[in-house]
Amino acid sequence: MIPSHRRRPLRFGMSLAPDVSAPLIRTAQDADRFGLDLLGVRDEPYRRGTADTPTLMAAVLAVTSRIRVLPAVACLPLRPPATLAKAVATMARLSGGRVELGLGAGRSWEHIEAYGAGRLGAAAARRALEEAVHVIRLYWSDQGGLRFQGDHYRFMAGQSGPAPEHQIGIWLGVTGPQGIDLAGRAADGWIAPSSLVPPKRLADGQRRLDDAAAAAGRDPAEIRRVYVLEGSIDEGGARGFLHGPSQQWVYELTELAVGHGVDTFLFGGDPERLAEFALEIVPAVREQVARERAAVQGDAEASPSPQAGQSSP
Repeated sequence: MIPSHRRRPLRFGMSLAPDVSAPLIRTAQDADRFGLDLLGVRDEPYRRGTADTPTLMAAVLAVTSRIRVLPAVACLPLRPPATLAKAVATMARLSGGRVELGLGAGRSWEHIEAYGAGRLGAAAARRALEEAVHVIRLYWSDQGGLRFQGDHYRFMAGQSGPAPEHQIGIWLGVTGPQGIDLAGRAADGWIAPSSLVPPKRLADGQRRLDDAAAAAGRDPAEIRRVYVLEGSIDEGGARGFLHGPSQQWVYELTELAVGHGVDTFLFGGDPERLAEFALEIVPAVREQVARERAAVQGDAEASPSPQAGQSSP
């Protein structure tokens, strides 16, 4: 029997770098038109020449009809959680619920400091991330008399709002063991970039995520597993993991889905290859994964069960 979190319907999307010199809106519309499920917009507000991610998300939602949009991931040190919660809830209401929230503890601290936020050590950044999840969920609760007092964030409001009309997932972009533990305890999803979490680390991360969820009394199957594909589609030949022809991508994504339990893929390669990814690779992966899941399920159902009174070996 395949574990339930490895049978989830697959989602595919794109990881978009918000370079203002690029045709951002056209690329987002292409992703929507090609049938992709998600558009993750990277959030590095301190980089010169980048668009503001929440503003870009709102613009994309206004000119698309079906694709879901998220920051992948929001730079928490420069995005106060209550303000971020309001922005995301507003976008969700205006788009019919087509928003998720990817949240990160922060990277490139030198640049973050230059933009006015204080530098945090790893443990403090994780604690701030955990507090932010609590603040955002509290804001979205639409309750009265809201209060939160943490080490990094304080929040008091007589009334929150607007509360989202549809559930918004909070997916944490974390790579270290303790960050993954946090995702298992508190998040709706885990976002892992392939450059920092290659397949040899992915299996350990998945086990850690499952163990942390179970220890917190949660069903691991409720947590979405998002993998950012930082590679290149290159018909010139295989050059390593996620660097090669489309057939190699089909094989590797199928293995990630069936063998590692990844259920969501964000293409982070050249936007010029987006059509090839969406219209050729994605359908082939869906077909192959369905075939392999059915074969595994069939083998499990065909296996004889121990007779009554007998123990399994």
